[in-house]
Amino acid sequence: MRVLLDTQALLWAAQGDGRLSEAAGAIIEDAGQELLFSAVSAMEIAMKHAAGRLELPDDAGAWIRTRVAAFGLIELPVTTDHAIEAGLLPLLHRDPWDRLLVAQARVEGVPILTSDTQLHRYEVATIW
Repeated sequence: MRVLLDTQALLWAAQGDGRLSEAAGAIIEDAGQELLFSAVSAMEIAMKHAAGRLELPDDAGAWIRTRVAAFGLIELPVTTDHAIEAGLLPLLHRDPWDRLLVAQARVEGVPILTSDTQLHRYEVATIW
């Protein structure tokens, strides 16, 4: 199964945070899963780290690259189709990062691995 990781899901998995659900942890640990990591999440992590709102043991770029490799994530760039879909979404959620993740999941036809219940308001499959 292909699944798009929400930024928080990756952070919790990488930090061994107990808030990661059992189902989410099982999917992340299953080598048979195709885990997508959005460029949107890379930007969100880098910006939060630069603003002092996210503590990381390395600089953001090194941390992201090592986690992408360690978890065997497949990088998902933002395409024009993703951007258009995000722009056309109803304003149910104002977080631009989440709106882009929803758009990517919709365009790619994959569920999002997320604890964010706000995303349920969109027509997108979620797993938690």
